[in-house]
Amino acid sequence: MNGRYPQDVATGAANSRRLRLFVTVAIIGVLAWLLLDALEQQIRNAEERAANMVLSQLRVALVIRGAEVMLSRGSSLDLQEGINPFELVKHQWANYKGTCQTQHPEPGNWCFHVTKQKETVNRPKGWLIYNPRQPITIDRRRNESDKPLAWKVTTEFADRNSNGQREQDERRTGLKLSPVSLTGEAPPTQDAPALVR
Repeated sequence: MNGRYPQDVATGAANSRRLRLFVTVAIIGVLAWLLLDALEQQIRNAEERAANMVLSQLRVALVIRGAEVMLSRGSSLDLQEGINPFELVKHQWANYKGTCQTQHPEPGNWCFHVTKQKETVNRPKGWLIYNPRQPITIDRRRNESDKPLAWKVTTEFADRNSNGQREQDERRTGLKLSPVSLTGEAPPTQDAPALVR
């Protein structure tokens, strides 16, 4: 019995070390998982803030451009619809790739999709596309994974009857970014119906 006792103690100590190692590895694994989850959430929040900041700066540039157009008697807000708002800001954006070369920009980038136009049009018209890296909420719009979001420069108007449609007697008041769908069809515009005589 004397010979077995030290061997049992050694086995018990080895089992105790294995148990402590297992518990330590499990705790480190749970902490690493929580850390990676928190890091992913912070990356998502940073991308949301960056995209919303870009949209805010573009909206400010459109307000200024709309005021300039309204003050100059020779121009019209109608001619500004569909312009590229990135051209109004004097900042070099690292994630703005210019005119879209493919259907959608790389994840995390912006581009300007040019629509087909007549040859007499002076500047390209189209809409902005942003392709998020992950599902995030931009401009109170939640995107699905691998689905970009788009906006078009449109005119704001004094909506007196609050129906969301511009009638002939409601005047234009400025420029804004309006969300559009990327389903392949022409983006909807808010315009007054033509008078038929």
